[in-house]
Amino acid sequence: MDKSALQQLEEKMKKTVDLLVKEYSTLRAGRATPALLEKVFVDYYGTPTPVNQVATISVPEPRLLVIQPWDKSLVPLIEKAILKSDLGITPNSDGSIIRLAIPSLTQEKRKDLVKVIHKKAEEARVAVRNLRRDGNEHVKAEEKAGKTSEDEVKRTLDEIQKITDKYIKKIDQIAEAKEKEIMEL
Repeated sequence: MDKSALQQLEEKMKKTVDLLVKEYSTLRAGRATPALLEKVFVDYYGTPTPVNQVATISVPEPRLLVIQPWDKSLVPLIEKAILKSDLGITPNSDGSIIRLAIPSLTQEKRKDLVKVIHKKAEEARVAVRNLRRDGNEHVKAEEKAGKTSEDEVKRTLDEIQKITDKYIKKIDQIAEAKEKEIMEL
């Protein structure tokens, strides 16, 4: 397995970690963040459009999101989309601006979120291990075909394992940090 194939393998593992970070950013941690609304879509002239593409989202206070639509006729549509989403937040509007007060999390909700964090981290670990398996199979196939020597195969397998360990460790660190963020009062 040449260097470019190893780099591609590492790039795929990095994308897995980046996806995990993006998924964690949409989890409600008791703090207001515009990322909470990334999965909320508004029916904008017949096209499902993310809220952040039809409005300005700001965080004036730690537990408050303010949504200011560019087109005032979208206010009821955005409110409806937020109510239909699984955020569990009721929007307040004055006709031109929508305010989302983020309630503090109960201990039970925090524990449920930690379970979700662990589940998503395990899914990311499995994805990284599957990439490792695919890389190892590729190396062993090259050896069977007589393209590489036994020593080169051993070195490459060790390198793949080092890359895998590095990304598994990153996933664990990210999950631990998110768990700590959610559990702090």
